[in-house]
Amino acid sequence: MKKDFIFKKINNLKGVGPQLSKYLKKKRIEKIKDVILNLPYSETDRSKIFKLNSLEVGKIQSIRVKVRKLNFPRVRNLPNKIYCEDETGKIDIVYFNSREGYLRKLFPLNTWVIISGKIGYFNRKYQITNPDYVTSLDKEDYVIKNIPKYNLTKGINEKKYRSISEQVINNLPYIDDWIDINFIKKNKLIGWNEGIKKLHTSNEAKNLKSKSFRRLVFDELCANFLALSENRKRIKKTKSPKIFSNKLSDLTIKKLPFKLTDSQIKVLNEIKSDLTSNYRMFRIIQGDVGSGKTIVSLLSILNVIESGYQCALMSPTEILSRQHYDLFKKIFQNKIKVEFLSGKTDAKKRKDILKNIKNGEINCLIGTHALFQKKIEFKKLGLTVIDEQHKFGVRQRSELANKGGNDCDVLLMSATPIPRTMMMSLYGDMDISKIEEKPAKRKKIITLSKPEKKINEIWPFIRKQIDDDNQIFWVCPLIEKSSFLDYSSAKKKFELINKKFPNKVGLIHGALDKEDRDQILNKFLNQEISILVSTTVIEVGIDFPNANLIIIENANKFGLAQLHQLRGRVGRGEKQGNCILLFKDGLSKNAIKRIKILKNSDDGFFIAEEDLKLRGFGDLIGYQQSGIKNFRFADPISHEDLFELAEKYIRNIDKVDLIKYSFLLKLFDKAEIINVNEL
Repeated sequence: MKKDFIFKKINNLKGVGPQLSKYLKKKRIEKIKDVILNLPYSETDRSKIFKLNSLEVGKIQSIRVKVRKLNFPRVRNLPNKIYCEDETGKIDIVYFNSREGYLRKLFPLNTWVIISGKIGYFNRKYQITNPDYVTSLDKEDYVIKNIPKYNLTKGINEKKYRSISEQVINNLPYIDDWIDINFIKKNKLIGWNEGIKKLHTSNEAKNLKSKSFRRLVFDELCANFLALSENRKRIKKTKSPKIFSNKLSDLTIKKLPFKLTDSQIKVLNEIKSDLTSNYRMFRIIQGDVGSGKTIVSLLSILNVIESGYQCALMSPTEILSRQHYDLFKKIFQNKIKVEFLSGKTDAKKRKDILKNIKNGEINCLIGTHALFQKKIEFKKLGLTVIDEQHKFGVRQRSELANKGGNDCDVLLMSATPIPRTMMMSLYGDMDISKIEEKPAKRKKIITLSKPEKKINEIWPFIRKQIDDDNQIFWVCPLIEKSSFLDYSSAKKKFELINKKFPNKVGLIHGALDKEDRDQILNKFLNQEISILVSTTVIEVGIDFPNANLIIIENANKFGLAQLHQLRGRVGRGEKQGNCILLFKDGLSKNAIKRIKILKNSDDGFFIAEEDLKLRGFGDLIGYQQSGIKNFRFADPISHEDLFELAEKYIRNIDKVDLIKYSFLLKLFDKAEIINVNEL
């Protein structure tokens, strides 16, 4: 078996036909390498042989019995039966829909066999229906042992998957290790070949701190950091430095109705330094909700336009893009030619925009993913700004960076606070700027918690908000009532609130199509409705300056970071913002801690760290939904030291021999990200 075989499709294995390939695909097992990375989560104990008088109904047990009689009824729908015994009793082995010839070969009369399966009881007699294993005594060692247990799907049983897994693991070719043996010993790791075999043949796969599991985590992190490092090299090429006087941006700063924070000024200077350097900027602004990232990007855009270049700003949704456009128009006051482009722009307008962007008449183009399209040609694109960047992957970031050629700088913005451990593993290909202050005039949002059974106490408060021309978000976790989860239903809540406040309530959720959702959001933005009942689709950084109250139902079901993001939707105007967390009785200790942290802090970075400690990375709902959870094995809590070790290891490689690391990059699907086609 050659090394290349590992990256071939699963149907190259013996016994894997079209139907089995289809079942395996449901478990995301499409290539042979996926079998290697599909680790057992437990073991099935078949290691002991039980006498028939000591069997336990419902348990998986192994027996050694003698075949006494085979019964093949000719009546349709009746099962085939094999009568067996040992010196302590009798048992029936029952088969449905099995061929007689096959069973006669499997159960030779008056022969001792090993059988393993779930013990049943019928007509005052033990039985095993469709046993997992039947084998002769000379092959006892194959069955009587602890057998790795994998997460499987309908159509694949343990025995079948075991034959696939063992076919791969037992014939795994020796792979030259990409890590130096001295480094492996010094850091108490294990060789790759040895580690993979142990993960599939011992119980080390379920131990996050075992040597072999830690080695796999280290490899996953190295592949991630290496891909980011190579992506950075491809983007951070030499360019012509931009020359500007800050005249436009300084004039704009003077006219702003607020003073920039020290943090904003610091980040602005970091961007200026990048723009005027000989290397392309590839920087992300990490800023908490409402910290003023957009104004920093706007001022940076002005400096680039002053240098004679064009700029593009892209946001994930039309309504957010439109909001940026309106803000820029207001601040630029026709000094700069700015246009808006989305999938909804009509054909004639679109044609004019494409023509004017190509001939350089448009200085700044703002829009959605529509800016990705190949038809859009800039005359001289000097800066691309991407808002809410977590919606875009590493590959997309790279493609965007390449759109303007070598002279195009790239600035990304994210309002999703990331725990320190995760920062480099997500943004290792970028320089990182953090806006850590809030604007001086921004009031801290008052956060209260209340049991749902006391919901009647908040109706007068809501009535007062409406009478004062304020607006309210009401957030529910699910669209409809679930029989499995005790969550509130957004639809049901909408009906209830609409009865209390007729014609003042709107409803949006993920199942609505984009046009309907945007229509309702615009109604809320234009103050045509007072209350917006919603699922978490309102998380994205849209500015609703008149909304100053958010009510979040089943608050204990959300992650802390997500609650903080939701809370940031209010209090963005001059009025005091309020947040009410509703919860059911019987909260866990962790849930009580989370609510307490949120009530006492409005620092998104601190909250993200605490969320990680309390819930664990696998449960960070907000991160999963926004695509940030990008590791299969690595956990920033259990493997914090490995995050640092892998980042340091990759950073210290002077000249990366990508051929040496090609197997690693392909194993974790990172080769395509950096377009290394020859790997």
